[in-house]
Amino acid sequence: MRSSDMPAADFSDAVLDWYDHYGRKHLPWQVQPTPYRVWVSEIMLQQTQVATVIPYYERFMARFPTIQSLAEAGQDQVLHHWSGLGYYARARHLHAAAQQLVELFKGKFPDSFDDVLALPGIGRSTAGAILSLAGDQYYPVLDGNVKRVLTRYHAVDGWPGQARVLKQLWVLAERYTPAQRTAAYTQAIMDLGATLCTRTRPRCADCPVSGSCAAHAAGKQMDYPSPRPKKTLPVRSVCMLMLCNAEGDVLLEQRPPAGIWGGLWSFPELPEVAAVAGHCRDSLGIEATDVSVWPVVRHSFSHFHLDITPVLAGMGADREMVMEAPYRLWYNTSGTDERGLAAPVEKLLQRLAVQQDLRDHHDTNSKLRKTG
Repeated sequence: MRSSDMPAADFSDAVLDWYDHYGRKHLPWQVQPTPYRVWVSEIMLQQTQVATVIPYYERFMARFPTIQSLAEAGQDQVLHHWSGLGYYARARHLHAAAQQLVELFKGKFPDSFDDVLALPGIGRSTAGAILSLAGDQYYPVLDGNVKRVLTRYHAVDGWPGQARVLKQLWVLAERYTPAQRTAAYTQAIMDLGATLCTRTRPRCADCPVSGSCAAHAAGKQMDYPSPRPKKTLPVRSVCMLMLCNAEGDVLLEQRPPAGIWGGLWSFPELPEVAAVAGHCRDSLGIEATDVSVWPVVRHSFSHFHLDITPVLAGMGADREMVMEAPYRLWYNTSGTDERGLAAPVEKLLQRLAVQQDLRDHHDTNSKLRKTG
């Protein structure tokens, strides 16, 4: 780590002055920044860009305007309003934390750092961000944007995910966070990383601290932060059965509460296409009809790629043979039912709905021609 010669107070003053002139001040969670509103935004913004989060945030807050309303909602309703954001453990933790807040704090968000840190899904940086942004309390933050600014400013070697590097960055974050205007500085340093000190093509000419930035001085901005050590992601394959009844409803099953897409609704999964007929016969008690295989869809997670082979099948008049259960339901592709759906499942349902609409339109035209 190579040190800058700019005093900490001068650094924070420069960042705050830049923020006063150019920072973002009208994001949805900056309007009436209550602890609840800031908390939801901070959880959504983990590993997700602001532009992606905004429409999800606005819909989520309209549906769950208070901690109490979130706590009283069913998990399906919460996951439904999270569908597409990914990293669904965030939503489950948010829901569990809201219930904990109702039980332990009568639906009020605590102002104690230790109490906030003890809530499900909240780490040191998130707890600090909530208390700083909503209450102007003195706590440093260290999200991805702040890590990038500090790593470049001091030319900190090593991947920020390493304990050794993270410890150095926390020391720096504490050094530069001012005791006064902490909320403004917290937003400012995050904005600086999000809008100027970006991952690619950083705008150093507009940066208020570039004159004392070690990486900029060496012309090595893109060398920092050091990337995560590369590894080849494994590829897994699965067959998803899109079983439709005569009314066009499709069978969904709820996944286990933990693991990938925990608690979300998905299609029955099979190891291969050849297993479809046997699964329908042995597990569901029906004979699959009109089986067709769709092109493979790849969905990538942080630690592996998933190649999905969708298989569409009908079941004629056998609907009553496949009864709904707590973990199984017939889903109308109009999407009016509030269910948490994994992103690739939701996309396949949309494609299926379009195909059904085209088929219905074709059938209607055929009948009109016959009667005409």
